Amino acid sequence: MKKIVFILISLLFPAFVFMSCNKGEGEGGTGTIEGYVKLIHHPDDDFQLNSDTLVAAKTDVFIVYGDEDYFGDDVETGSDGKYRFEYLRPGEYTVYSYSTLPTGEKIPVSASVTLDRGATVQVPVLYIHDGKAYGTSIVKGRVYASYYHNGSWEGEGWAYEHRVYIRRQGETLPFDDTRVGPEGYFLFQKLQPGIYDVFTVTENLNEIPEFLFQTIEVGESGMIYELEEPFSVIINV
Repeated sequence: MKKIVFILISLLFPAFVFMSCNKGEGEGGTGTIEGYVKLIHHPDDDFQLNSDTLVAAKTDVFIVYGDEDYFGDDVETGSDGKYRFEYLRPGEYTVYSYSTLPTGEKIPVSASVTLDRGATVQVPVLYIHDGKAYGTSIVKGRVYASYYHNGSWEGEGWAYEHRVYIRRQGETLPFDDTRVGPEGYFLFQKLQPGIYDVFTVTENLNEIPEFLFQTIEVGESGMIYELEEPFSVIINV
């Protein structure tokens, strides 16, 4: 009989040790972690860099138990952007979702909370971003034109439909170009931080084209950078 009891204790002891070592963060408790995800949408072709805050429905949210290196579970937000993780033990937890850059790269947005036994914890709102203009800036400028015909001055004013180019400093070829709109304005969108050369073409009275350059540094995202002065060009008509 003693031998049988000893065998039973021997069989149960590893399970007891496993259970006693598995009392950290994770499932198997009575706590709840919940919160909301909101989407800040950065629409393309928005010259004012406006953004819209929307409900982030059907968005994946992940939870990390304690200091583990990998998420322990994931859920999808509902139509109201709300998510919930249930049946959790007390401890430290991190929840996160992803923002999406114009390049397609995803960046985690996270928040950490402490959960007590049987409690329900509200996580601060997770604000994620998307849209082709997210994380980018705009460069803005103007072009003023003097018009000549056969060497005679015909008038002057803000140029219209005149072409302007942009390139990264140190490179030879432009990566984008645009035409001047009403009141002489032009815009280059979706620019990452860096130094850029903005240039256009002017003629002289001999109708020989020349390039005019201005350099501008884009230091932060979400900003509108304006060239220091308008381009002054000659156009032979």
